[in-house]
Amino acid sequence: MLRHIAFSAALLLAVSPALAGGVEVSQAWSRATVRGASVAAGYLTVDNQGGAADVLKGGVSDRADRIEIHQSREENGIMTMRAVPKGIEIKPGQQLVLKPGGYHLMLIGLKSAFLPGETVRVTLQFEKAGDVGADFKVVGFGATGPEGAKPAEK
Repeated sequence: MLRHIAFSAALLLAVSPALAGGVEVSQAWSRATVRGASVAAGYLTVDNQGGAADVLKGGVSDRADRIEIHQSREENGIMTMRAVPKGIEIKPGQQLVLKPGGYHLMLIGLKSAFLPGETVRVTLQFEKAGDVGADFKVVGFGATGPEGAKPAEK
């Protein structure tokens, strides 16, 4: 019973929004990784509720050597991915959604595999709001979102 309550509390924290400096972070998630993987992607939603534009610059985590912002997009029928070293601006009243196939966080130099059901603590770095903590819910390998977890395909 106590284990069930602890799991429920951890799950609630993983999907609860974090608000700091007018920036609200919610729906932070990542897919599970295989043992020995060196990278993982992180996805989330950022709402700028402040009165000025802010820039998501990256982040840090004790589970990775570094965190960069990347963008995936299709160019001439080929998917490409590139780093976005200057970050992403979020204007006041606007929402930024980091999702598969678009902007996302790359956690590089993983120190251990991401396992389904666990959370990975990341400190996001914003130009104005500063450091904002977020707990990334780890979902299954083929998941398309934090609540749309599906089993890996064989």
